[in-house]
Amino acid sequence: MPKLTDEIISAAIEGFESKKAQIDEQIAELRGMLSGRPAATAVTPPGAGRKRRGISAAGRARIAAAQRLRWAAIKKTEGQAAPKAAKPKRKLSAAGRRAIVAALKKRWAAKRAAAAK
Repeated sequence: MPKLTDEIISAAIEGFESKKAQIDEQIAELRGMLSGRPAATAVTPPGAGRKRRGISAAGRARIAAAQRLRWAAIKKTEGQAAPKAAKPKRKLSAAGRRAIVAALKKRWAAKRAAAAK
């Protein structure tokens, strides 16, 4: 019996995964024939076999430095802007309050009358 190396094992795994993908596609086609709907294409998500690209530590450091410069520029311009005056707080007049209370009383009276029927 030959010695199983990592390369042989990984090649076997890839072969079995490709067979599994083919079988899954055939099952999807058959299920589509049963339900009358078009068959689903691939069961595996798109891009599942691709490796993700990484970013180097130097690249991350450059991005962080650029972001710090952007924040510094934003904070610098904010400090020079004139402070905004606060808007005065709005107040409800006595007549407006009476109108709201009367409308609520009318609404609740109608609701209680409907519930009593």
